[in-house]
Amino acid sequence: MAAGATPIEDELYREIILDHWRNPRYKGHVDPADVTVEGYNPLCGDEVLLTMRMRDGSVEEIAFDGHGCSISRASASMMCEGVAGRSVGEATELGHRFRAMMLEGGSADDLGDLEALQGVARIPLRIKCAVLPWNALLEGLQRGGGTVTTEEVPLS
Repeated sequence: MAAGATPIEDELYREIILDHWRNPRYKGHVDPADVTVEGYNPLCGDEVLLTMRMRDGSVEEIAFDGHGCSISRASASMMCEGVAGRSVGEATELGHRFRAMMLEGGSADDLGDLEALQGVARIPLRIKCAVLPWNALLEGLQRGGGTVTTEEVPLS
């Protein structure tokens, strides 16, 4: 899946994505939430609702809900796992690094399990599925909530 991946790595990446799709982490809602963002992909109908509670400049708690394909749900699960407990600055940087990996062929170094989604970048129609939860994250961190689509680019 990832550029230059061996068949064994392809299988590992596929298993990581399927595991997050079948057993999503951080599924549900944060209540009460400080940040609520709705995201949708007008091309395929994927929807994500992202809720976060912020404390002392960090993402204290995060959860997602909605419906979508395996890539969208796995990406949301992996994103929540990756940003929970991080500072707003760290979460924002991770969001931009993930988007760069998917949209610009950026490096997957130090992205952990998120590297499993790197192979999706070779399938243009699926890139938006993987990026949707990240657009919602960046919108929430930068504006404190709202609605975002796959067609909008969050602030830098």
